[in-house]
Amino acid sequence: MSLSTITALSPLDGRYAPKLAALRPIMSEHGYMHRRVQVEVAWFIALSDAGFAEFKPLTTGARAYLLGLVKNFSEADAAAIKEIEKTTNHDVKAVEYWIKSKFEARPELEKASEFVHFACTSEDINNTSHALQLRSGRDQVVLPGLDRIVLKLREMAHAFAEVPMLSRTHGQTASPTTVGKEMANVVMRLQTACDRIASVKIMGKMNGAVGNYNAHLSAWPDFDWEAFSKKVIETPEPLGLGLTFQPYSIQIEPHDYMAELFDAVARANTILIDLSRDIWGYVSLGYFKQRLKAGEIGSSTMPHKVNPIDFENAEGNLGLANALLKHLSEKLPISRWQRDLTDSTVLRNMGVALGYATLAYASLLTGLNKLEINEEALAEDLGASWEVLAEPIQTVMRRFGVQGAYEKLKEVTRGKTVTAEALHGLIQSLEIPQAEKDRLLAMTPGSYVGKAAELARRV
Repeated sequence: MSLSTITALSPLDGRYAPKLAALRPIMSEHGYMHRRVQVEVAWFIALSDAGFAEFKPLTTGARAYLLGLVKNFSEADAAAIKEIEKTTNHDVKAVEYWIKSKFEARPELEKASEFVHFACTSEDINNTSHALQLRSGRDQVVLPGLDRIVLKLREMAHAFAEVPMLSRTHGQTASPTTVGKEMANVVMRLQTACDRIASVKIMGKMNGAVGNYNAHLSAWPDFDWEAFSKKVIETPEPLGLGLTFQPYSIQIEPHDYMAELFDAVARANTILIDLSRDIWGYVSLGYFKQRLKAGEIGSSTMPHKVNPIDFENAEGNLGLANALLKHLSEKLPISRWQRDLTDSTVLRNMGVALGYATLAYASLLTGLNKLEINEEALAEDLGASWEVLAEPIQTVMRRFGVQGAYEKLKEVTRGKTVTAEALHGLIQSLEIPQAEKDRLLAMTPGSYVGKAAELARRV
C-alpha cells in the first residue's frame, strides 16, 4: 500500500494534512535534516575563522556556496541524505557525508572536509537542530495561531461589550455579565499564556560527548572552546544559530527549556479547552447562532441540526496535544547518567504535539468566525431571571443598616420563581431613602452588569 493522505497512519498527515502545511516544513524529518545541515555549516564556517593554521578562513565564494546549501535545501537533498543513511544506519553521520559529497570538485572545501562535524558529538548537532525547529515552530506557527484567536476574541469583546448575559455559577443563575466581558476574560488569560510561550529561551549546547569539550581540547588545548561554542550558538543567523548558550550539560542538552515551552503551550491549550466548552454551552443555550455553510450536513438523520463541530474538534485536538506535551515535558528532562536514547524517539513527536495544537487553533478560529450573537435569546433568559436582583437589593439594605437583609431576601427568592412584581413590592416596603428605592426599582437583570462593559473595552 502506497503512502498517501488516505493511507497515512496519522490524521495529521492524512485527513488534516492541508491544514498543517505551515508546520510540516519546520517540524517534519525534512525540517530536522535541514536544521542539521544549518548547524554543521555554521560550525564549519566558524572553525575556518577561529585562527587555526590548519584551517584558513574560507573565501567569500566558499561561504556563499555553503550558506546556499542551507538556504536552498530541498526534498531531493533530504532524500539523498536518507539514501546515505541506508548504509550508515546513523542519521547524523549521513548528514555529514552528504555535506562532504557537496565538496566534490571544490578543492578549497575538499581540503578542509575533515573539519565537517569536527569535535562534535551527534547531540551537538541534534539539540541545536531541535532548538531551531522549536523556535521556528513557535514563532512562525504556534504564536501566530494563538494571536489570531486573541485578535478575534478582542474584536468580540469590544463588539459585544454592552450585550448583557445571564451568568451561571454552579450551573445556576447568577449576577449578569456581558458577552464582551466573558470574551475579555479569555483575552487576558490567553495573552498572558502567549507571553510566557514567547519568553522561553530556546537553548543549545555544543560541548562534546559529555559536556566538557574533551575532544576539542585534545586538538587545541590552549583554545577557548567554550567562548567559541557560545559565539556560534548565540551569533544571529545565518553565520550563527541565534540561540541561547547552555553552558552546562551532559551529552544531551538538559531539555529543561523544552519542558518549560511545552508546559507553556499546554497552559494556553487548557485555556482554549475551557473556552471551547463554554462556547459549546452558549450555543446550546441559544446565546450564539452559527452561520450556515451551503451544503453542510449537521446530522445524517436530523436535518435541522447545526452542530458546534469546530469547538468539539478544537477541544478534542487540544486534549491530544496536551497529552503529548505533558509526556514531553515530564520525560525529556530525565536521562540516565550522561546519556540514554529515550529522548531521541520522544523528540521526534514534537511536531505531532504542536500539530494537534495547530489544528485545534484553526478549528477554534473557524468556529469563532461562524458565531452570530442571539440577543433575543439572551434577553429572554435575563427576563426570566429576576432572582439575580436579590444581590443588589440586599446589598443596598445592608448599606442602610436593615437588619437581616440577606435572610429576608433568601426567604423571598430561594427555590422560588421570582417576579419583578414580588421584588418591587419588597423594595417599596424597605425603610431606605426614596432615591435608593427608585434606583432599585429601575434596575433590571439586563442593566445589572456592573463594570462589565468598561472591562470588556479595556482589553
